[in-house]
Amino acid sequence: MVAKISIGSSLYGALAYNGEKMNKEQGRVLGANKIILPADGQIDIARMVENFNAFMPNTGKTKKPVLHISLNPHPDDRLSEQQYEILAREYLDKLGFGEQPYIIYKHMDIDRHHIHIVTVNVNELGKRLNQDFIYRRSKKITTELEEKYNLHKAQREKITPDMPILKVDPSGDIKRQVANTVKMVGMRYKFQTIGEYNAILSLYNIRCEQTDGRVNGREYHGLVYFATDDDGKIIATPFKASRLGKFASRTAIDSRFEKAKDKIDVASTKRKVADVLANATDKSGFVAKLEARNIDVVFRYTDEGRIYGVTFIDHGSMNVLNGSRLGKEFSANSINERFNSNDDTHSVATPVVVPAELTHGDTASDTQQQSPDNRRQPSDGQRQSPGFYSTTGYGDTNFTLPGLDLFQPGLAFNPDEEEFRRRMQRKKKGPRHRF
Repeated sequence: MVAKISIGSSLYGALAYNGEKMNKEQGRVLGANKIILPADGQIDIARMVENFNAFMPNTGKTKKPVLHISLNPHPDDRLSEQQYEILAREYLDKLGFGEQPYIIYKHMDIDRHHIHIVTVNVNELGKRLNQDFIYRRSKKITTELEEKYNLHKAQREKITPDMPILKVDPSGDIKRQVANTVKMVGMRYKFQTIGEYNAILSLYNIRCEQTDGRVNGREYHGLVYFATDDDGKIIATPFKASRLGKFASRTAIDSRFEKAKDKIDVASTKRKVADVLANATDKSGFVAKLEARNIDVVFRYTDEGRIYGVTFIDHGSMNVLNGSRLGKEFSANSINERFNSNDDTHSVATPVVVPAELTHGDTASDTQQQSPDNRRQPSDGQRQSPGFYSTTGYGDTNFTLPGLDLFQPGLAFNPDEEEFRRRMQRKKKGPRHRF
């Protein structure tokens, strides 16, 4: 059984996350302690917050008083709801939180049913409970519970250098898939901008947005990740970087940008793309021949179908490069003039208000190499994805959590591409006349 512990400041956010699962009939409450549960089962999040606050002082020095814990038994352990509740209560007792107010949820959004627990780590006097070595103690407790109840020993999935990267499977554990993909992409590929980072993520049906905001006078800068389908529509609740791991944080990704500057060999990718470009007669042939050389290309389009962005992903050298980095003849403008085609127009999406409280993380591990044979073969729709800028919204999906609209996505763009797009829009509107 694997336990995952998140420590944060937003009680409402943790309760709202679980409440949304219940609204989608993907979760239910199994039990609670010191929290009044309505007889009709209709959970009022604001009322739940009041219940928790009744056991917490109005003032306190603890900035992150909320614990959001998930307990994940092995998929082969088929437990009843009563057994899930017993596990959760015994786990909290052993961890030292048995007398705290808490609420236990069961999630059924994936085949592997699991438990979520929301509690607080301060008592009625405002004193923070013991969190020393909490992760180490948690691991010891889950091992004891596995032995006591004859459960399978579940371990976290380990990322290996030769593990293939696959696009998100909507029927699986989306959060785990997004986390694994983000970790592997960060370990293996070299990129220098958020646009290049999004280009490689798009091959696996993931995108991210920069988020900037201020809460309680404190400025935040972070990332939020989205799982999408092949058409770019969001298929799950967005994940703030802190929920995936430090490797997904803005601090870690910014660090990768800096490291890549000294590691990327533009010349090797440029030679391969130049050779293909010299012999290509149309865009589809250009894409196919690049794929044969182990290079994917991601185009970004205006609403009129004009290419305003192009990124080359070299799976051999692990380089992710905007066309302009290779040279003027490889830029979006040049590629569009060479293969001027409106057959692949796509709508593009706009940033959404992200309900996130963002935290910073440490730098992820150094870049590693991936065997070209392990890369996923994207579909034509994915390969010619509109990319990461938008004017019409993420399909039909708009996600917000009430009361958490604290952050606005930051700008995730290539300045040269954006200037080109604005210039084309001005041409379309015609010259302005001053009087």
